[in-house]
Amino acid sequence: MDYNCIQISNRKALTMEKAETIIIGGGLSGLYAAFLLSQQNKEYLILEARDRTGGRILGLEHEGFLSDMGPSWYWPDIHPQIAALINDLGLSGYMQYEEGHGRFQSSTGEVNTVRGYKTEPPSWRIQGGIPALISSLTENIPKENIRLEHPVCRIEKTASGIIIGVGDIEKEPVCRFSAQKVILALPPRLAASTILFTPELSHALTQEMLKTGTWMAGQAKFCVLYNEPFWRDFGLSGQGFSQCGPIGEFHDGSNNDSQPYGLMGFLGIPAVRRNNEKALRSFMLEQLKLMFGDQAGNPSALFYKDWAAEKYTATEYDQPPMLEHPLYYPPAGKTSIWEGSLIFAGTETAEYHGGYMEGAVIAAKRSVALLKG
Repeated sequence: MDYNCIQISNRKALTMEKAETIIIGGGLSGLYAAFLLSQQNKEYLILEARDRTGGRILGLEHEGFLSDMGPSWYWPDIHPQIAALINDLGLSGYMQYEEGHGRFQSSTGEVNTVRGYKTEPPSWRIQGGIPALISSLTENIPKENIRLEHPVCRIEKTASGIIIGVGDIEKEPVCRFSAQKVILALPPRLAASTILFTPELSHALTQEMLKTGTWMAGQAKFCVLYNEPFWRDFGLSGQGFSQCGPIGEFHDGSNNDSQPYGLMGFLGIPAVRRNNEKALRSFMLEQLKLMFGDQAGNPSALFYKDWAAEKYTATEYDQPPMLEHPLYYPPAGKTSIWEGSLIFAGTETAEYHGGYMEGAVIAAKRSVALLKG
């Protein structure tokens, strides 16, 4: 991997790039923190391990439409901050299509039509896909402030500030950065599993970070796209649930009243059994035919994303599926450590709406406010 780090010619010492604040993680929380700092004309850098921004927000493109392979929805009635941000960035939303009946597949494989339901409060999607939010935030951040392919492996508190090492945790860093303040915009479990902290974090804090499950980390999503929403012609909403899988949950994943139209959802089998993607794709198509008719087995595109296989999202502790939405809060009740120089962000550290995009925005606002302390 090319970390895009400049090393001096003797290869024994590394350059030390400095910034007032360094944000570790270029997902929604890290990008929004950077967006706020840009508005304040503050000096900062973002270090992102992937070759793209967005983190768990990912859109795969087909005919100009981005299928949401990470978060798909927001709820304006209960998530006012993300709704306001979407509006402030000049983006628009549309309500999730939920008109018609649903489909249910029992543990024996029998499929029946059942009464549909509408979520309350209503679920909304962003015009252009959730990645439009990431694109808009990134456009408002100077390009030179974002360093992609920079996986942080070490964070060291010194008398003069914080030193950050980039590279492989098992090797010496390939480049280093220095900052007075650091915003750690990573899931706590991922940070505790992949970064060496000096001085060592307390046992209690480390355990709390490791116990904090990363939302979506054990999940896999699919999206299939078609030229026509044929299920709607049959009076179906696109909603569906299965007790036998491989897909466990279905929803209408269409563009907003225009091509392409689609179905999307979540696999219902655990990560340890999702080790043959080719076979899974075949099984998904057969199940789609059972649920929504033969036309469903011939999509123009089939996208699949297993987040449990993403090393910059999931750890070995994330393989078992979450059975319910966790109650998230700052790790061990701490919003910062090291006399306020290392600040926690990321949706799993939010006091409210953790795991949702709303939580990512809340945590980012809090982290930027703490920089002034």
